[in-house]
Amino acid sequence: MGKKLTIYFFAFIVLILLNITLLINLSVQNKKEEAIRKILSEIEEDYNLAKNFNYSNAPFDTSSLPIETKLTDGRAANLKAFFRRHGSPLYDFAELIVQESDKNGFDYRLLPAIAMQESTLCRAIPTESHNCWGWGIYGNSVIRFPTYQDAIKTVAAGIKKEYLDKGLTTASKIMAKYTPSSKGSWAYAVNMFLRDLE
Repeated sequence: MGKKLTIYFFAFIVLILLNITLLINLSVQNKKEEAIRKILSEIEEDYNLAKNFNYSNAPFDTSSLPIETKLTDGRAANLKAFFRRHGSPLYDFAELIVQESDKNGFDYRLLPAIAMQESTLCRAIPTESHNCWGWGIYGNSVIRFPTYQDAIKTVAAGIKKEYLDKGLTTASKIMAKYTPSSKGSWAYAVNMFLRDLE
């Protein structure tokens, strides 16, 4: 008889625990449903308010509405996102890079891709050089620019004159003159960063 009583007792405890668990789950479910009902009623209330103001008795006159259409150029924004992601000081010069690239007739992504390869976007450059492109840096010889603006303008014009105008129009062809000691890794990285900026 004692064994049976113990079994009944444990069964009773298990049933109580199950009931408590079910009650807790039911309470949580009710709270969720109440929250959903509240959100839906607020949406319906907003919709009903909006319906009341959809129409006006005033005449609709389109001639007095100024209409202006602007095409936006997302290239500078794309560069800014890239520069911000990499903590680059070039962030403030994204528009200038796009302008100088257009002026010199090449893809706006080329300067950032080379800067990424040469200096991790200006994070590893000779002191106060503003030279993110390794432009004219050979051993102890370093070309220093007074500002990033000067560097961008000089390097952009130099790439056009010394590379593109001479038919060096791919990363591999540019690499052969820009950094002849590279065995292909420079061009590979530049192409990778170009794709990253697409």
